[in-house]
Amino acid sequence: MALFESPIFVLAMLCFNVAISEWLVKRTFFRHFGTALLVIVVTAVFANIEIIPTASDNSALYGAIFNYVAPISIFFLLLSVNLRQLKEAGIPMLIMFLIGSAGTVIGVLIGMWAVNGADALGGLYSAIGGMFTGTYTGGGINFNAIALHYNVMEQGTLFAGAVAVDNIMTTIWMIATIALPKILMKLMPTPKLAKATAPDANTAPESPSHERETIDPLDLGIMLCLGFAVLWISNSLTDALALSGVKVPSILILTTIALIMAQMPVFQKLRGNQVLGMFSVYLFLAVVGAYCELAALAEIGEIGITLLWFATILVVIHGILTFGLGALFKQDWDLVAVASQANIGGSTSALALAKSFERNDLLLPAILVGSLGNGLGTYLGFIVAGII
Repeated sequence: MALFESPIFVLAMLCFNVAISEWLVKRTFFRHFGTALLVIVVTAVFANIEIIPTASDNSALYGAIFNYVAPISIFFLLLSVNLRQLKEAGIPMLIMFLIGSAGTVIGVLIGMWAVNGADALGGLYSAIGGMFTGTYTGGGINFNAIALHYNVMEQGTLFAGAVAVDNIMTTIWMIATIALPKILMKLMPTPKLAKATAPDANTAPESPSHERETIDPLDLGIMLCLGFAVLWISNSLTDALALSGVKVPSILILTTIALIMAQMPVFQKLRGNQVLGMFSVYLFLAVVGAYCELAALAEIGEIGITLLWFATILVVIHGILTFGLGALFKQDWDLVAVASQANIGGSTSALALAKSFERNDLLLPAILVGSLGNGLGTYLGFIVAGII
């Protein structure tokens, strides 16, 4: 149980973690790590020493950040995207994403064999394999969909262990995908996409390491109004279409609206989207860090260790295949990392990673393959659950 659970206190601590991480990156040797990585690690420490809640504490604030702040951050950041950037990064991103999806499936099959899943996890081992296939193809939506179908929640210990391990591995892989491109670029340099460094008329200028904008109350009010309004419109349209039997994820509607607005000069002149978008991303990453709940494994016992071993094998195989073929095809390391993160963490995590690399050209491809993963992951999850 966390020492302090007040949402106001927790929000204050999350903002403090963002601020201290940014300060450390600007003024200490931690500049080699980057704010995105540091804010995850710092918040994970705060959560695991029980200053702030972890995932099992069911903090309403964390849910609000995932449901509202994360999608609004996507809206803010996509206002800097020029659709011409999709041509450069779209196809390579799709290829690497599909390679990563294949790596996930292979990893699940090998991992379940390695831990002798039928004996170690019981009769629901195939469902667990399907859940991890789904979540590491396109994010947590697929995890829950498959768990519901197989009634895994009725086995409380098994489900709790799967959730804890999923959260821990997602956090670890976010840290890995932030660090790997820097390491691999030194060992095996690959060319970056042409659009990565080319200035674009529709892209706000960036400093070498952080976004810096001058924003007044008028721009701030307009940007926040637009962000909340577009989120409300997206959710409302999703609900309306669902009543008609058409399922369209809210994130796809929000993305479409943001991209249309991004091509209009009137919205290109607004200031503040970079700062608001980046801060929102850091807040989202802080919650990702808080979800890295190491103590949960000890409480769950042997099942938790088995699941962690299984997930580790899975993710390592996914990583070897994705980054190995990325090296073979001489792909941009940033692109490979973002594609892999779209598999493991979903579209919001992939966008956050692309922004941490200061790669506006990868923002839209990250969202698109992440959205593809939401659908593909469920299908692959059920297929894998049926064959193991």
